[in-house]
Amino acid sequence: MQIQAELLKRIIVTESLGKSVITSEGTLHILSSIDLIINGGESIAIVGESGSGKSTLISLLAGLDTPSTGSIILNGQVLTGMDEDGRAAMRNELIGFVFQSFQLLQGLTALENVMLPLELSGDKNAKFSATVLLDRVGLSHRLSHTPKQLSGGEQQRVALARAFVTRPAILFADEPTGNLDSKTGEYIIDLLFELNHENNTTLILVTHDPALATRCRRTIKLDSGKIVSN
Repeated sequence: MQIQAELLKRIIVTESLGKSVITSEGTLHILSSIDLIINGGESIAIVGESGSGKSTLISLLAGLDTPSTGSIILNGQVLTGMDEDGRAAMRNELIGFVFQSFQLLQGLTALENVMLPLELSGDKNAKFSATVLLDRVGLSHRLSHTPKQLSGGEQQRVALARAFVTRPAILFADEPTGNLDSKTGEYIIDLLFELNHENNTTLILVTHDPALATRCRRTIKLDSGKIVSN
């Protein structure tokens, strides 16, 4: 029982994870020998200079990209042994995303954007659940507005609602305040951590902001594709 509980606690495990690409000048090693253990409910900041491999790392952990070497175990299952359909199923079941550029569908309203992941999974209560989340992020008066009718901060709040509406076990946030002014960014981060705490989600946050990184329980620093502190 203790071994089983320990395995469940380790929601992400990587061993010797690496990513390389072939360029005209030879092989470019983006990530090398990444060994990580991330426990359920942790908040992790991934920091490092531009080009250090931060976004590549979370793309691999989320199954959006495949590694050149090594393995990823996600919630007890070997992610690196799955095909694209298998990885997509894992993402739908376990993972939420918040991006710097919001990634909302321009032809849908705020409500429809938040409903979409639930509708794709066949949830008959999609509209109710989406409405509750949009009210939670302070946008109950914006349900019928499209992204073009919303400010940057409002769009990111829609994106937060969409990310949390499926109650994901893991949330990846890639520079979620990068396109926002400092005041709006602070509000979004406060909201992100509140929602994360309420849902007991494992948060993996990519950021250039040292102050934001300190709000996470643990910081992983990358330099030239390698972990230099963890």
